[in-house]
Amino acid sequence: MLSRTASCSCGKLQAVANGHPVRISICHCLDCQRRSGGVFAIQARFLPEQVQISGEGREYARKGGSGTTIRFTFCPDCGATLYYQIEGEERIAIPVGAFADPNFPSPTVSVYEERKHAWVELPAGIERFE
Repeated sequence: MLSRTASCSCGKLQAVANGHPVRISICHCLDCQRRSGGVFAIQARFLPEQVQISGEGREYARKGGSGTTIRFTFCPDCGATLYYQIEGEERIAIPVGAFADPNFPSPTVSVYEERKHAWVELPAGIERFE
């Protein structure tokens, strides 16, 4: 079975994801831009039974653009977000960059495109949502 390991910057908090992600998406919302420090964030979502977490994390919760609560788990030592969960969803979202794998599959969904930077080009055939 395919297994990938994501970690925070210092490696003390890790997630092992088994199998293929349920969804890989790009988010252009302003909150994701702030959280990631980039002009968008890209994350892979997995079912809870696909993910094993090790290490100690701290949680930060905020309301998302849709009004639901999002709970981010980050490393208390380096501050990197390793995963998050959206209220009402049973999936665990892991930032693709935390896998540090240039061969990770490309995204299939792009959301909050009304906030997308004009110079950003997306993969052909990606499903798009304003």
